[in-house]
Amino acid sequence: MILKRTQAAVCGTALLCASHAYAQSSVTLFGIIDEGVQFISNNKNVVKGRNVGGRQFNLDSTNGINGSRWGLKGAEDLGGGLSAIFTLESGVNLNNGQLGQGGAEFGRQAFVGLSSTRFGTVTLGRQYDSNFYFVQPVTTMGYYGSALFSHPGDLDNLNNSLRLNNTIRYTSAKYRGLTFSGEWSLGGQPGNFTGGSGYNAGIAYANGSFTLGAAYEYFKNPTGATGSTGFFTGNPNGATQLSGILNSGYSTASSWQTIAGGATYQIGGMLIGAAYSNVEYGNIAALGGNSAKFNTGEVGIKYQFSPAFYAGIGYEYTKGNAVGNGAGGTVGNQHFNQLSVIADYFVSKRTDFYAGVTLQKASGVSSTGSAAVANIGNLGDSSNTRQAYVRLAIRSRF
Repeated sequence: MILKRTQAAVCGTALLCASHAYAQSSVTLFGIIDEGVQFISNNKNVVKGRNVGGRQFNLDSTNGINGSRWGLKGAEDLGGGLSAIFTLESGVNLNNGQLGQGGAEFGRQAFVGLSSTRFGTVTLGRQYDSNFYFVQPVTTMGYYGSALFSHPGDLDNLNNSLRLNNTIRYTSAKYRGLTFSGEWSLGGQPGNFTGGSGYNAGIAYANGSFTLGAAYEYFKNPTGATGSTGFFTGNPNGATQLSGILNSGYSTASSWQTIAGGATYQIGGMLIGAAYSNVEYGNIAALGGNSAKFNTGEVGIKYQFSPAFYAGIGYEYTKGNAVGNGAGGTVGNQHFNQLSVIADYFVSKRTDFYAGVTLQKASGVSSTGSAAVANIGNLGDSSNTRQAYVRLAIRSRF
């Protein structure tokens, strides 16, 4: 007994010393499991070359409030308020055991950098864009989450369907509630320094109950010929995002840009928000050199009934139309109305249950010249103008 106590004391002292020696450095394992039963009333089902649609009922772990993931993040104090940091984050599909983001090992994020409490942070690698950091938090997609509230086809990437490869990012420290950031995604195409490259910038301001965010992003040759360049090339989800009737032909665009912004205001337990995004695919070769522009506006209300329970509702309207005078082809005249509701109950600090419903109706003419079809988030085209999405899920964090 005395020997055991002595060993325990020695071990305990050693652990305390080790903890003290490495107190200024850390590596954290983290993750979220978000698994649900989902129902889509009408989803793409091609039979003999024709989309006849069909109901879809399945388990899903990638389209929830948080797509399931695990990761490692670390920080090492270098002194003087400077730290070396890194993040490696991988998506997980619980239902088949595969990696998310098309099978990329660390498809969600993979970067390393330096962070200064005084001057800001510089990171290098595969990262989210400024829409994610500055605009998404003030949209229904941000304060509710889930594809339930994402815009049709996720054309503006506010549901972060895609990340940026080969990216250098700078983020400022916070100055009296103001933060800003800029990113440059390197093209890397031989003989074409700017081909497949892009840049973006964002700004946010928070003061008491009021929060404001805005961002701008531009990509040249978003589907560049060289792997891991461009906005869609090298992103495993890119081909899927460009395959629907909503986006048909846009993969041949010579540019992609978006301007987005939003604001929220807290009144007691109620959060009120409004946001707007403008997306343009420029000089689409498959559509006679025309450009396609999409404008989306949204409003939302979230009410925190208790620390453990909230519910909310959001409405979105999107209009797509032609821009410019390219010869031939058509980019259509599309309209999308979408209504979404959600309720979320926390049974502990780590675990909650939630349920949500989204209804969308499309009208007008698509870029193919046929009738526009519904497409909630990036879940896939309906075979007609209507689509409903229902999700019942459990979420747990570690």
